[in-house]
Amino acid sequence: MAQLRTSVGSTALGALLLAGTAMMPAGARAADGLAKGDTSDKTIAFSNSYAGNSFRQVMIKSFEEAGAQAAKDHVIKGTTVVSANNSVTEQAAQMQNLILQGYSAIIVLAGSDTALNGVVKDACDAGIVVVAFASGVTEPCAYRVDYDLDSYGKAELDYLAGRIGDKSANLLEIRGAAGDGFDKRLHAGVEKAMKDHPSYKIANEVYGAWTAAVAQKEVSGVLPSLPKIDGVLTQGGDGYGAAMAFESAGRPLPVIIMGNRQDELALWKKQHQANGYETMSLGATPSVSQVAFWVAQQILAGKKVPKFVEVPLLRIDQPDLDAWLAKVPEGGVVNATYDQKLAGDIIDANIDHKPLPGVPAPK
Repeated sequence: MAQLRTSVGSTALGALLLAGTAMMPAGARAADGLAKGDTSDKTIAFSNSYAGNSFRQVMIKSFEEAGAQAAKDHVIKGTTVVSANNSVTEQAAQMQNLILQGYSAIIVLAGSDTALNGVVKDACDAGIVVVAFASGVTEPCAYRVDYDLDSYGKAELDYLAGRIGDKSANLLEIRGAAGDGFDKRLHAGVEKAMKDHPSYKIANEVYGAWTAAVAQKEVSGVLPSLPKIDGVLTQGGDGYGAAMAFESAGRPLPVIIMGNRQDELALWKKQHQANGYETMSLGATPSVSQVAFWVAQQILAGKKVPKFVEVPLLRIDQPDLDAWLAKVPEGGVVNATYDQKLAGDIIDANIDHKPLPGVPAPK
């Protein structure tokens, strides 16, 4: 484990870091391609706000797999994962412990985009690289690895417009967790996209915690008071629960945007075979944690990385449904593998303002 960084004042530490950067070989600071600075003695921690659904569990596993392979290859020294019980207070305390333990970098999936700013700043002041992903933090010293959530909401609404037209329609929005940064930004993207579809109305919104059981309970609670629902906007993990709520209420199944979970894709296929039901599935990949891991490693290696690194969403349309469904385990989430090279390509696409490398359907 690295020596405790809190024993060095932030001013002195900043000078040491600048001196260390100045001594790095030019290749380590290359704008394009992988930085080659030695990170074999570096440690990377993952602070996760919540581990109570399949997406988060696969996300943790993806991070651990990338870290284990990197340690085996002597790219880094090691990793650790800590998860809070959806409590920002607990997560802040865990992050303080990681700072005291002297980790070289901390990857953060934050339970709030603002409540952790203080501890994030403490980590930065201690010379620790902080990479927030998939939920974001607003503290400027942190790097962010994330999706363009405006495009998420736009893709959902554009698809619905293609299916049901721009006639008058009632929609149900299933959000994530109240106060969560990812939820707030995705919801803001939905609000922006709704302006392009003035005939659509959000009849109600509920919080589904990205979990089928919670989504089913919350949707079931509001359905009796709702008019006919034409489409359901989701955030991932909630499509199956929404469908079960409509089925239990004896109401016709609207166009539900799915979120790349196995149960959602299996339901979609079953309904398509039975009556031609069609939709689309869109979402983050749990292995975005691997992109965050490699971004941290590349920063430690000396690469000049943008403060915001956008990653591509994974979309499934009807022609590719069977191919993706065949690859995802029962109860699991559609996933991809981001190795160091692919993560480097994503970083460089952001640097060069070029299209992001996509995730092709499996063959």
